[in-house]
Amino acid sequence: MPDTWVVVGLDNGGTCNNATVLDSSGKFLVDRLVEIPSRVTEGPEIAVGALAEALDGILALTGVERSRVRAVGLDTPGPASADGVISSKGATNFPQPAWWGFDVRTALEERLGLPVVYNNDGNAAALYAHHAHFGMDAAKHSSISAIVGTGLGGGVIESGQVVRGAAGMAGELGHVHIPMQGLLDEGQPLPMCNCGFGADAESVASLTGIAANLLPYWLTRFPGHELASVPVLEAAKLVRSLGEDGDPLALKIFEQQAMALGRLFTIAANFTDPSAYFVGGGVVETGPKFREWFLDKVREHTVLREEQQRVASFALVPDLDMAGARGAAIAARDASAP
Repeated sequence: MPDTWVVVGLDNGGTCNNATVLDSSGKFLVDRLVEIPSRVTEGPEIAVGALAEALDGILALTGVERSRVRAVGLDTPGPASADGVISSKGATNFPQPAWWGFDVRTALEERLGLPVVYNNDGNAAALYAHHAHFGMDAAKHSSISAIVGTGLGGGVIESGQVVRGAAGMAGELGHVHIPMQGLLDEGQPLPMCNCGFGADAESVASLTGIAANLLPYWLTRFPGHELASVPVLEAAKLVRSLGEDGDPLALKIFEQQAMALGRLFTIAANFTDPSAYFVGGGVVETGPKFREWFLDKVREHTVLREEQQRVASFALVPDLDMAGARGAAIAARDASAP
């Protein structure tokens, strides 16, 4: 009888859990989002139960018996250790004290009675982007992914595997300092990050960066702009749709974000020399014309040597809404392979 084991990927978020199933042949048995509420605001015990419910639900949907599950991949938003212990200071999606220092990987493993392999959500999405791009040759290549959301997440992949680091904090791309000369407009204040750093990548290339740093400045350069009368957090969320429509203010903001990512990738080029550079986040969820414009701008501002230009590729993270769960499943498969 052929080996018919599967692994399950669980992507935990602030509002929903997304789940998928990957079989032993490398095929995903789900081609869409399958979500249920994550219930993280109700505390660890309820949230772990919701993850278990997500697993049961995806097995029922795909008709896979639980006895076939070899392992479960889990990702959560960071910061957390490489072993899945939520930061002692909490996190955006885990603000209650009960979460601080909580070992979510072990708790889920004990709840399920199955091995659980942990990654943060940025690393999981980066792993999926890498494997989707390189396929069977994934182990022969390296890549770096930058995912622009509320913050700037991402991951570093080497030989098809996530680079985690000694404390699990590798791939925190948002907090890499980047040069600001030539990026900022004349008189534009130095952008500050919520982490306390000034001039890191996230202070520019994130929704938070738009709200705190970019939009307030560019509104002074475009007096009478329609966003001036909108509360700044709401206005920041509207910038993307305006960018798609060619609004000059929005395009200035996105060009600065693309430049920041290009400078981040330039650092990566000199540090890890990856085979591929991936961009994900809200820009992926836009129309083809705008997202290709944005990727072209990132490429334009990434300084590579001639030898690197010949072999490196730039691409968007595919299937972004499913990338976390799929990357979590790939990590579980690789960790549990015989």
